[in-house]
Amino acid sequence: MSAQLKNRWSVNHNYLGGICASEWWSLLRANHFAVDPAYWHRAAFITLTSLMNSALRRNERRRYDQAIEAVDIQPPLFILGHWRSGTTLLHYLLAQDSEQFAFPNTYQVINPFTFLTSEERNTRRFAWLVPKTRPMDNMALSFQTPQEDEFAPCLMTLRSLYLGISFPRREDYYARYLTFRGVPQAEIDAWKNALRWFLKKLTLKYNRPLLLKSPPHTARVRLLLEMFPDARFVHIHRNPYTVFQSFRHYFDTALWYTYLQRPDLAGIDAGILRRYTLLYDAFFEERQLIPPGQLHEVCFEDLERAPVQEIGRLYDRLGLPGFANFKPKLQAYVDSLAGYRKNEFNELAPSLRAQIARAWRRSFEEWGYSTQ
Repeated sequence: MSAQLKNRWSVNHNYLGGICASEWWSLLRANHFAVDPAYWHRAAFITLTSLMNSALRRNERRRYDQAIEAVDIQPPLFILGHWRSGTTLLHYLLAQDSEQFAFPNTYQVINPFTFLTSEERNTRRFAWLVPKTRPMDNMALSFQTPQEDEFAPCLMTLRSLYLGISFPRREDYYARYLTFRGVPQAEIDAWKNALRWFLKKLTLKYNRPLLLKSPPHTARVRLLLEMFPDARFVHIHRNPYTVFQSFRHYFDTALWYTYLQRPDLAGIDAGILRRYTLLYDAFFEERQLIPPGQLHEVCFEDLERAPVQEIGRLYDRLGLPGFANFKPKLQAYVDSLAGYRKNEFNELAPSLRAQIARAWRRSFEEWGYSTQ
């Protein structure tokens, strides 16, 4: 059986490497210390790093807590969209506008307690822990590349559906943190406070509006507007069949680095269908709360075909300044991607295509994708 566990011995590329000892102990206790023997070495590595992180955390609190508390967060720009819909490409493109935006990078989101004091040193010492490209799509990856902010409040509060990947036997429990609907208000407030604290730290470091990307935020528009009523949003969509294929590939590549329990491989397809439906049911209901002029829709296929033009349209629709000055830098980055090759997938079985078309019917209709 162990031979079927991909990347079993790997301890790198695991977001739990940034957790602190008290949170790690709480997470283990909540899951009844049920780490499967195949992953004991991975848990041991996380335990070691958690002790190191805790020492660094105490130092950072002493040095920065007062300054962080005084920070005001400027209205962020949130990138929304289901996993594998092009959110990362859009994030990377917009992140080139370093005059206007700052973004959380890979190191910061997995070290939310300590990055103000540890980033410069540890990104040199532990660069070997991060692969040069993302395992699911070969896009560039390093400690410095833009990354999902979801990981930060996840490690700070232990309230994230991502923990259901590490502990798949409790996936249903952690899934409630996708939308936070039905979650006690105290837990919602704790998550909000953690996200706000993390964004304050980033603002202290960069003093610019933040460009934030996290697929789970697509299902949390109401919560984000409660925190940042002046925030802007850009939502990106992609052919649902391609999203399904790519997300299935994601489970078969990137997620093998994070398991602490053996995954239920037979349930992956059903989980993808269910998660997509939950996410977009919430998005379609809550997007109407976004004030006029603060939401723009992007089609991945259009962005892929004409990225500079589509980003220009985004700037215009959201009232973002400075595109004329940004355009040459953006074009240079787009030119640098000329040799990139996307993943190719086998055709879906007709019965599965029909199942996807039924389950995700509203998305096909909303964005004009054919179910044939």
